[in-house]
Amino acid sequence: MSDVLFQKAYDEWMTRVIRQCQGERKRRLLEMDSYNERLLLKNLWWPALGSFDHLHPEWEVSDFKDGQRFVDFAYMPFGLHRGLILEADAYGTHLRDVSRFRFGDNLERQNYLLMDGWHMLRFSRDDLLEKPKRCQQTLLAALSVWGYGAGSDVISLTLYERAILHWIGRHCSEIKPIEVMAALKISFYQTSASLQSLETKGYLRSNRSAQGKAMSYSVLPKVNKVN
Repeated sequence: MSDVLFQKAYDEWMTRVIRQCQGERKRRLLEMDSYNERLLLKNLWWPALGSFDHLHPEWEVSDFKDGQRFVDFAYMPFGLHRGLILEADAYGTHLRDVSRFRFGDNLERQNYLLMDGWHMLRFSRDDLLEKPKRCQQTLLAALSVWGYGAGSDVISLTLYERAILHWIGRHCSEIKPIEVMAALKISFYQTSASLQSLETKGYLRSNRSAQGKAMSYSVLPKVNKVN
């Protein structure tokens, strides 16, 4: 189920990004078929945050020496200036099979980006495959420490709850359980449990019948912190 939700959100996100960009970045996105970058999204970013909002793939940045660089992903929730760079590194690509010049240039590139005000996290392919939970904890801790707003509210949400909030934020302000079931292809039990949990956590408010049955749910302002 989580793979289906990820693929649906990923396809919508990439279609939107490609439509909005141009030039060299668009060319790189159209040709992008990186196993490592997709692995970072599927095993790290999506399970941790459940949304691709403010995340920009193949983002072009100017480093400290006014050089133009492309990074795997840039997360910029506060506007298109500075933020968090995320990169996925394969051992063979970045160490064993790289020239001395390329190795030095890669380190210099990172140093200049850090001096220019960017935050940066790099994850190895091995860790993304074998230790995804630890990678997710590192990401969430960094977002919290660096002031990106990923606090306990985000951490406490399950994958189903994040998916529901992401869908609500893009479609409506009031939902019925049957609409969630149809849109996200999840069971009645899982839908009911997730909606009740989101109400308890302050993201939704139930609208009940005279008999006390939850007929629909209204979105509270807190949902904006997730979407």
